[in-house]
Amino acid sequence: MNGRRLYKSNNKKICGVCAGIAEYFDIDPTIVRLIWAAFTLAGGSGILIYIVAAIVMDDNPNGYC
Repeated sequence: MNGRRLYKSNNKKICGVCAGIAEYFDIDPTIVRLIWAAFTLAGGSGILIYIVAAIVMDDNPNGYC
């Protein structure tokens, strides 16, 4: 295992979930936000998943992005 952990990011618009996922996969946060918006507009499931992720994901313990 590579030792990476999934955390909410300090580079956040709402809760830091999308930016945290983007940091984990080393991609641009805008791409993750656009994909998340598409899921939300496609059926509304993105909102529920975002709320669950915001509750479940830990804050970044290092305090930086």
